[in-house]
Amino acid sequence: MRNSRMIAECLRRHAWWRLNRADARDDGRNARSAVALLDAAAYAVDLPDDAAVITRLAAAGCFSGDEFRLNEVAERIVRFWHYEEVMGGPADLLTAIAETVQPPKIPAQRDGGRSLRR
Repeated sequence: MRNSRMIAECLRRHAWWRLNRADARDDGRNARSAVALLDAAAYAVDLPDDAAVITRLAAAGCFSGDEFRLNEVAERIVRFWHYEEVMGGPADLLTAIAETVQPPKIPAQRDGGRSLRR
Protein backbone atom coordinates (compact mmCIF):
# COMPACT_ATOMS: atom_id res chain seq x y z
CA MET A 1 0.00 0.00 0.00
CA ARG A 2 1.28 3.48 -0.84
CA ASN A 3 2.40 5.63 2.09
CA SER A 4 0.07 8.45 1.04
CA ARG A 5 -2.89 6.04 1.19
CA MET A 6 -1.85 4.91 4.70
CA ILE A 7 -1.81 8.54 5.88
CA ALA A 8 -5.25 9.09 4.34
CA GLU A 9 -6.65 5.99 6.08
CA CYS A 10 -5.32 7.19 9.43
CA LEU A 11 -6.90 10.61 8.96
CA ARG A 12 -10.20 9.02 7.91
CA ARG A 13 -10.26 6.90 11.09
CA HIS A 14 -9.84 10.04 13.18
CA ALA A 15 -12.56 11.79 11.17
CA TRP A 16 -14.99 8.95 11.89
CA TRP A 17 -14.05 9.13 15.57
CA ARG A 18 -14.97 12.82 15.52
CA LEU A 19 -18.25 12.18 13.69
CA ASN A 20 -19.21 9.56 16.26
CA ARG A 21 -18.71 12.15 19.02
CA ALA A 22 -20.90 14.82 17.39
CA ASP A 23 -23.94 15.99 19.33
CA ALA A 24 -26.11 19.08 19.61
CA ARG A 25 -24.07 20.51 22.49
CA ASP A 26 -20.74 20.70 20.66
CA ASP A 27 -21.78 23.63 18.44
CA GLY A 28 -20.60 21.77 15.33
CA ARG A 29 -16.99 21.43 16.50
CA ASN A 30 -16.85 17.66 16.00
CA ALA A 31 -18.39 17.89 12.53
CA ARG A 32 -16.06 20.76 11.55
CA SER A 33 -13.04 18.76 12.72
CA ALA A 34 -14.24 15.66 10.86
CA VAL A 35 -14.71 17.59 7.61
CA ALA A 36 -11.24 19.11 7.93
CA LEU A 37 -9.73 15.65 8.54
CA LEU A 38 -11.57 14.20 5.54
CA ASP A 39 -10.28 17.11 3.46
CA ALA A 40 -6.75 16.38 4.64
CA ALA A 41 -7.21 12.67 3.83
CA ALA A 42 -8.31 13.54 0.28
CA TYR A 43 -5.27 15.79 -0.06
CA ALA A 44 -2.88 13.17 1.35
CA VAL A 45 -4.05 10.32 -0.86
CA ASP A 46 -3.10 12.28 -3.98
CA LEU A 47 0.44 13.05 -2.82
CA PRO A 48 3.24 11.08 -4.46
CA ASP A 49 5.24 8.93 -2.07
CA ASP A 50 8.33 11.00 -2.86
CA ALA A 51 6.69 14.20 -1.57
CA ALA A 52 8.96 15.84 1.00
CA VAL A 53 6.52 15.46 3.90
CA ILE A 54 5.98 11.75 3.19
CA THR A 55 9.70 11.15 2.80
CA ARG A 56 10.27 12.84 6.16
CA LEU A 57 7.60 10.69 7.86
CA ALA A 58 9.02 7.53 6.28
CA ALA A 59 12.56 8.40 7.42
CA ALA A 60 11.24 8.80 10.96
CA GLY A 61 9.74 5.30 10.89
CA CYS A 62 6.06 6.31 10.92
CA PHE A 63 5.04 3.52 8.54
CA SER A 64 4.79 -0.01 9.86
CA GLY A 65 3.52 -2.69 7.52
CA ASP A 66 0.31 -1.28 6.06
CA GLU A 67 -0.24 1.29 8.79
CA PHE A 68 0.73 4.90 9.41
CA ARG A 69 1.35 5.50 13.09
CA LEU A 70 1.12 8.81 14.89
CA ASN A 71 3.19 9.58 17.95
CA GLU A 72 1.37 11.05 20.97
CA VAL A 73 1.98 14.67 20.01
CA ALA A 74 0.90 14.13 16.40
CA GLU A 75 -2.19 12.22 17.50
CA ARG A 76 -3.23 15.14 19.68
CA ILE A 77 -2.76 17.53 16.76
CA VAL A 78 -4.92 15.33 14.54
CA ARG A 79 -7.60 14.74 17.16
CA PHE A 80 -8.08 18.47 17.69
CA TRP A 81 -7.52 19.66 14.11
CA HIS A 82 -10.05 22.48 13.50
CA TYR A 83 -11.92 21.55 16.68
CA GLU A 84 -11.60 24.93 18.42
CA GLU A 85 -9.87 27.10 15.84
CA VAL A 86 -9.90 26.87 12.07
CA MET A 87 -6.33 27.53 11.11
CA GLY A 88 -4.45 25.92 8.27
CA GLY A 89 -5.24 23.56 5.45
CA PRO A 90 -4.40 19.94 4.71
CA ALA A 91 -0.75 20.65 3.86
CA ASP A 92 -0.38 22.47 7.19
CA LEU A 93 -1.71 19.43 9.06
CA LEU A 94 0.77 17.09 7.39
CA THR A 95 3.60 19.53 8.08
CA ALA A 96 2.55 19.76 11.74
CA ILE A 97 2.58 15.97 11.99
CA ALA A 98 6.01 15.79 10.36
CA GLU A 99 7.38 18.39 12.75
CA THR A 100 6.63 16.08 15.69
CA VAL A 101 8.83 13.26 14.43
CA GLN A 102 12.55 12.80 14.40
CA PRO A 103 14.46 10.34 12.26
CA PRO A 104 15.90 7.43 14.22
CA LYS A 105 19.30 8.20 15.61
CA ILE A 106 22.22 6.22 14.27
CA PRO A 107 24.65 5.28 17.02
CA ALA A 108 27.97 7.03 16.72
CA GLN A 109 30.75 4.89 15.37
CA ARG A 110 33.23 4.03 18.05
CA ASP A 111 36.59 4.72 16.53
CA GLY A 112 38.73 4.95 19.62
CA GLY A 113 39.20 8.68 19.14
CA ARG A 114 41.07 8.22 15.88
CA SER A 115 40.24 10.27 12.86
CA LEU A 116 38.23 8.50 10.21
CA ARG A 117 40.53 10.03 7.60
CA ARG A 118 43.58 8.06 6.70
